[in-house]
Amino acid sequence: MRPIILIGYMGAGKTTVGRLLAEQLSYSFLDTDGMIEAQERRSIRTIFEMDGEERFRDMETALLEKLLEENLEDVVLSVGGGLPVRDKNRELLKKLGTVVYLSAQKETIVERVAGSEDRPLLQGQHMSEKVEQMLEIRDPLYRQAAFAVVKTDGRAVQQIAQEIEQSVVMGHEIAKNG
Repeated sequence: MRPIILIGYMGAGKTTVGRLLAEQLSYSFLDTDGMIEAQERRSIRTIFEMDGEERFRDMETALLEKLLEENLEDVVLSVGGGLPVRDKNRELLKKLGTVVYLSAQKETIVERVAGSEDRPLLQGQHMSEKVEQMLEIRDPLYRQAAFAVVKTDGRAVQQIAQEIEQSVVMGHEIAKNG
């Protein structure tokens, strides 16, 4: 089956849900940020500091193009929160697999990422305002790319993974056999 791609804002649960979903489906789990860190042999934060956000976004696009060439199957892919912002990346994501937007409210995100130093775009004062501003921009773009939207606020990881499995995996089986 085509990859299931989890998109959403940082702290929405992409990695945590993705790992559990992959385990439940006996799929492989991949994370674009982790893949870029391994390829570059440095952290996302360091890439942002040394090369800037635009260069990092170029790395994300190149990675998507490479993954598309590999014709991945039986994979759950978690992507960085800013990856779907580029038009080209949203197109590549749709070609690569079934895109699921993990949606979370501003308050949930702030609670989950508070104190994290691995989030270069949220460093400094007024985290709540930054999250709100970025969500305003990104939410419509995430929705544009998504096959399904799954809310993660106040829900257990198992519930979220089960909803994705039912709506995406079972939905494809019904479409294929129906």
